[in-house]
Amino acid sequence: MLRGIKLHFIKMSTTIFYFTGTGNCLYVARNLANELGDARLVNIASVIDKNIDLSGQRIGLVYPVYMFGMPLIVSKFIKKLKAGKDKYFFAVATYGGKACNTLKQNAREFAAFGLKLSAGFLIKMPGNYTPLYGAINEKSQNRLFEESHDKIKNIARIVSSEQTARIETDSFLVAGLFSLIYKLGSGKIPAMDKGFWPDEKCNSCGICVKVCPVNNVELASGKPKWLGRCQQCMACLQWCPQEAIQYGKNTAYRKRYHHPEIKLEDLMHNNI
Repeated sequence: MLRGIKLHFIKMSTTIFYFTGTGNCLYVARNLANELGDARLVNIASVIDKNIDLSGQRIGLVYPVYMFGMPLIVSKFIKKLKAGKDKYFFAVATYGGKACNTLKQNAREFAAFGLKLSAGFLIKMPGNYTPLYGAINEKSQNRLFEESHDKIKNIARIVSSEQTARIETDSFLVAGLFSLIYKLGSGKIPAMDKGFWPDEKCNSCGICVKVCPVNNVELASGKPKWLGRCQQCMACLQWCPQEAIQYGKNTAYRKRYHHPEIKLEDLMHNNI
């Protein structure tokens, strides 16, 4: 028994649930938590099939834009938040190309469970979708990182005072056009892992298995095999140290990307 010692437990006022594949959203979530000073981080992939703790007054989501909309795992996760109707909810979506109506989609899905998205923010980050393009140069990456710092500080100011703010979106024309692609194509995302394949550089290290946030990769006869529940996060491709994982016919010579301040161990430790 401890005598003469008072134990103080700090109750975190903000919980930030994040989903990340190549580190952009973990980077944003960490920096936002540091700015808020009273926040805890929870990886959505690690709790998607578990009961979640909704203690604290403010609940945030940080996730990337995939196929011009919300990642399927984040959409699935939202129903777990319905017990928190008295909370202040906010969301941050990172994007490399077009953000479209992603945050408005988030707001609609919240509303279906009686929740209100009080603020929604977009942060442009380097893209990671190697099937379509290679990584931008480091100078351009660093410019986006610097711009994100100011945006994160502003988000922290709004969230800490629980302000209602505009749900950010692309222009009406862009949002409408690309949101249609999401509506038509998002249901096909899990099976899109059929495009992945290992080339001759694969040394059976198993990092692709460990880094996948949804346990969609296994080794079969020493080579990665995808299991049909993909999120298209590109973690397997981007974190492969041999650059041995390809997608389709055109990725072999494209520059890879994962956030330079996020370590492989950060993802392997926090995934399922």
